[in-house]
Order: sequence, then structure tokens, then C-alpha cells
Amino acid sequence: MATVIAVTSGKGGTGKTSLTGAVGSCLAALGHPTLCIDMDVGLRNLDLSLGLADRALMDFTDVLQGRCRLTDAVVEHPDIPGLFLLTAPLTLGGPIQDMDMRQLLARARQEYEYILLDAPAGLGEGFRLAVCGCDRAIVVSTTDASALRDAQRTVTQLSRLMGQIHLVVNRVQPKLLKKLQFTIDDAMDAAGLPLLGVVPEDNRVMLAANQGTPLILCANKGAAVGYRNIALRLLGQRVPVMRIK
Repeated sequence: MATVIAVTSGKGGTGKTSLTGAVGSCLAALGHPTLCIDMDVGLRNLDLSLGLADRALMDFTDVLQGRCRLTDAVVEHPDIPGLFLLTAPLTLGGPIQDMDMRQLLARARQEYEYILLDAPAGLGEGFRLAVCGCDRAIVVSTTDASALRDAQRTVTQLSRLMGQIHLVVNRVQPKLLKKLQFTIDDAMDAAGLPLLGVVPEDNRVMLAANQGTPLILCANKGAAVGYRNIALRLLGQRVPVMRIK
């Protein structure tokens, strides 16, 4: 049965979109057809993280409003079979009901094993649409105090909708944590969530996006390992938490 996962963050700049693209790439590369849906209307960037910039001609509103079929709107990655993107529109052009989004996801469940929705930061209309039909959620945060506070607010909203919510601590900088006398356990306590994974700060993430190449195709250490471990845990495998030095 397909699993639909909302990737959320209370605050911008946590690396949520990079994580969505990288984990989606890993799931597909491991043999599990994966659809990544960009839900950030007007500020879409998931295509950059996936290396699919400007390839998508149709967006999720074209599917919702019956202008095309889901299979016609998605774009498959040329180098990672089984990895697909459904992009966001530049504007909504009208209200979208939760039921419309649920119906789109019901169709997607018939085609893919994993569906990752890259929710916009914050708790607005885009967040509501992104989480309304999901089975579980990932809250992405850095160790910054404001990001953790906003993550906690996001958890409050998500807990009303679903039971499976996990934390990913992203862009971890060990030297900074040491100076702050702060640990990953402290981050878990602040967010009030069990840990799905940790990912180190890694310049290769930005470099890969700027080059239009999925991270897993150009790196095999650092953040790439953290993202792969998260994908393996989503598949039910027991993987030790990455040690970041």
C-alpha cells in the first residue's frame, strides 16, 4: 500500500525542500517508485533539488481542475528511474478544497509506493492542503531555537490530523552545538518528537541544486548519507543514527 508523507517545517531555511528531493531520490533509487509533489505555490523550488528545473509543464492544479491526467502532469527523472515530480503552480487561481487534494492523492496511491509532499513553511493554506490527505509527517528543523519553537507549533497542528510524526534535525553543525552545549536529544525534547534522522550541514547540497543534479548522483558522504539513512528508516530498516563529527 502506498504511503503519503508530508514534509513540513514551521520556519523557512531548514532545508525541507532539499530533504524532500534527496529522500525521494533515495527511495526511487532503492527500487520504490516515488512521487514528489511541490506544494509551495508561488515559491516552488523542488524541481531544482531534483534536477528537473523547467521540465514540468503542468502542475497539480491542472490535475485538480481536470485539464490533464495525473500521468500527463508528472515528470520522470531521466537518470533515476521511478522518481517523479508534480510541481506547484505560480498562483492558485481559486480555492482548493481538501476533498480535491484527497482525490488527487488517491489516484497517486495507485501509481506510486511513496508520495512526498513538500509543504510550504508555516501553518497557512498551503500547509493545510499539504497535510490533509497524508498518512504521516516529517517535521524538519535545525537546532536554532526559533526553528525548534516553530517546529513545536507545527507538531501541535499535525497531532490533530495524524499519529505518525517524526523529527529530522537538519543542517547540524557539531562545532556550534558544542559551543552552545546543545545536543540532538535537546532538539528532540524541544520539538516533542521522536527522531527519524540527522543530517549534517553540507555545502554539496547547495552545489548539487545549483548544478541541477540530485545529491545522491554526485555525493556519497555527508548529507547524502544522512538522507539515505532516513529513506531506509522509512522503508522499515533499522539503521543507526548518523554520527556527526
